[in-house]
Amino acid sequence: MGKHKKIYLIRHAQSEFNEKGIFQGRLDSDLTPLGFVQARMVARFLEGEGVQAVISSPQRRAYKTALTIADVLGLELEVDERVREMSFGVLEGRNFWELFNEERDMMLSWLKNPIRNPLSTQEPMESFEKRILGFIEDLKKRGEERIAVVGHGGTLHGIVCLSLGLGLENLWSVHMDNTGVSLLEYNGDSFTLAYLNRLCHLL
Repeated sequence: MGKHKKIYLIRHAQSEFNEKGIFQGRLDSDLTPLGFVQARMVARFLEGEGVQAVISSPQRRAYKTALTIADVLGLELEVDERVREMSFGVLEGRNFWELFNEERDMMLSWLKNPIRNPLSTQEPMESFEKRILGFIEDLKKRGEERIAVVGHGGTLHGIVCLSLGLGLENLWSVHMDNTGVSLLEYNGDSFTLAYLNRLCHLL
């Protein structure tokens, strides 16, 4: 039986492309002024949670959020490539709602079941699943009991679905707002979701 753990999943703060409604994926954009405020607010919340490690996606919107958190907590920031966002290929850089209007059936099918209806140029779901499962396995083995992971909608939804055994067909049934905090608890054997997308720290 392994150690009990609390894994705090934090979606990055508001980015410039979030504000404009752009489908980001592997594209990068910086945090907005509001994003920097959100990052400090979520850092203050995590300060009271006894977090011992902060792991981030290398992409700027997550990295800048995580850097603020690590700075407030007095911790070194770790970067893990496996937490970077899913690649959406040629659709990246498009306005999400325009894309939705133009390709309504494709987008609805994908949001309903991305395993059965993947986007034509996205990262293959098998490789996405493999990197997320590998990351979860490594989290279980870590010595720290309270870990913050700063990432993206796709990757964090993936961590929730795969740790709970829900399957990636439910990837977009989960919702996380900018700096929404979700808490996974691990009892050494299995995961439970204590809460999803908590936003009290932004009030």
